Amino acid sequence: MSLREQARAWLEANLTGEFAHARGLGGPGREHEGHELRHAWERHLGKAGWTCLGWPRRYGGRDASLDDQVAFHEEYARADAPARVGHIGEGLIGPTILDFGTDEQKARFLPPIQRGDELWCQGYSEPEAGSDLANVQTRAHLDGDEWVITGQKVWTSLAHVADWCFALCRTEPGTQRHRGLSYLLVPIDQPGVEVRPIVQLTGTSEFNEVFFDGARTDRRNILGAPGEGWRVAMATLGYERGVSTLGQQIGFQRELTKVIETAKRTGAADDPVLRDRLVRSWLELEIMRLNALRTLGAGEPGPEASIAKLYWSEWHRRLGELAQAVQGRSGLVAHGGELNDLQRLYLFSRADTIYAGSSEIQRNIIAERTLGLPRE
Repeated sequence: MSLREQARAWLEANLTGEFAHARGLGGPGREHEGHELRHAWERHLGKAGWTCLGWPRRYGGRDASLDDQVAFHEEYARADAPARVGHIGEGLIGPTILDFGTDEQKARFLPPIQRGDELWCQGYSEPEAGSDLANVQTRAHLDGDEWVITGQKVWTSLAHVADWCFALCRTEPGTQRHRGLSYLLVPIDQPGVEVRPIVQLTGTSEFNEVFFDGARTDRRNILGAPGEGWRVAMATLGYERGVSTLGQQIGFQRELTKVIETAKRTGAADDPVLRDRLVRSWLELEIMRLNALRTLGAGEPGPEASIAKLYWSEWHRRLGELAQAVQGRSGLVAHGGELNDLQRLYLFSRADTIYAGSSEIQRNIIAERTLGLPRE
């Protein structure tokens, strides 16, 4: 039996009972939905060996081929399985630890990610260092056997439910820009860490401010050498903008399907202009999938991963606009004060071209690092 057939059979058999209620939960702007149930599902996936498929077997993976990983993602989408709560661990910090971590770090951090026991968030952006990430001001210094961290991160997705944060900190006083930065792994549940949710247009709080006031982590919880955090951080961004979009596209497929079904129900699909936009959206999602496969097949991601981030964020924002258009005038009203899924998609997707590196920054990276054009 192929891995695709195994995955299809397992999902059909396991998205039942309590987990039947998890179908379709989560996704952009909907991360608040059924978190505890989805976390239980994450552990269930891990126990059965359906997380981190491409990882080495000694860390809980299956050494699965690219084709098999794609097959699983497609079957997961077909089953309408819930959005993953462990995607930052599996898709971002996990591959970074595999590339840069010591054997001790791999043994400590990878198995709990694979099992779904520990959730992660990304401590990059700051009030004065958003798309200009090299302007990081959060500082850390060694005090005996521990790093002591002081500063603020912002737009930290899922920090309110995370156990750990991978944080980019300035560890060499007097340095500027990308020099003197280190990549630290910091526990969230400790004195000196305060998480404040940020209410978004959707009324939910996926993003957070995180304040470090003398927070501590073991001196061994550093990826790469002190002062070399920029290189590690760029590798993580490559995974965020490239490979991890395979999983992200599960939600995109589900959203597009709902937009198309709504268009048929409201009669918007009879409008030739809207019908053309629907077809174009479907075609562009296929292109997105193929580009993600190309990035994954290329090995460690480089600056070309910015193409993926620019592409999916602009596409998703257009999908949000299309979601509003197919609803007609009824889409302008939140009935009972509650947003429907397509209204939430429209509002949340406005942020897509800003977070994780704005579209303007991605175009500069593509121009300078991929095309070799002169700097501005």
